[in-house]
Amino acid sequence: MTIEFSPASESQITRAIVEEFAKEFDNYVETEVIIVGGGPSGLMAGKELASRGVEVLIIERNNYLGGGFWLGGFLMNKLTVRSPAEKILDELDVPYKEYSKVEGLYVADASHACSKLIAATCDAGAKILNMTALDDVVLHNEKVSGVVINWTAVSSLPKEIACVDPVSLESKLVIDATGHDATVVKKLEERGLLETKGQGAMWVERSENLVVERTSEFYPGLIVTGMAVSATYGLPRMGPTFGAMLMSGKKAAEVAIEKLKL
Repeated sequence: MTIEFSPASESQITRAIVEEFAKEFDNYVETEVIIVGGGPSGLMAGKELASRGVEVLIIERNNYLGGGFWLGGFLMNKLTVRSPAEKILDELDVPYKEYSKVEGLYVADASHACSKLIAATCDAGAKILNMTALDDVVLHNEKVSGVVINWTAVSSLPKEIACVDPVSLESKLVIDATGHDATVVKKLEERGLLETKGQGAMWVERSENLVVERTSEFYPGLIVTGMAVSATYGLPRMGPTFGAMLMSGKKAAEVAIEKLKL
């Protein structure tokens, strides 16, 4: 089979990347919602918000999306959700099956589920910045009003040459979807503006219910979702079951939509 690709020079390809990235980046210097963290909760919140017409930018410190959702548990790439979270897998058109020994416990291929969620988030219109780390928060009148970011790779530079100034992005709301680290919340804690309790020990049945229940605006302009909720409120951890993370992302989007109406 012979294929002849359309002509394009090296410089034209570079210009296409630079121009389109710069144009999109400029569009999102000011936006409605910035989500820090591209794991299951952050992606789910981004999908829900974008599908409702909200301008959403997701920043992710890694060069991939999905967090632990890609891997499932213990490097065995199966993930579990407990009822009623299988309804979200239905929404995403992810195949799954009920575990034969436990009613209401469902198993799916992690990579398939994660790929579907990433695609759905992008299809909804959310924009994503990979390899982008949170450096700080923007605070206006005791309200979180954006984020300060830098390239993730900057943190790996030798100290002598690591003085690379970050840039700021403004937004009406920020969602902390950084998982166990609760990175955005911790920036406020460092300033003595609030106090977190740290994540509790494993207790799956209690954790999943509480994480969804406590998904909320924790500080003016800052919503917490997923395992950031657990770390913020001192709730038990849940391990490699992802139903609450997905449903917490949905709830975070609902909270954001209500706040944007104000």
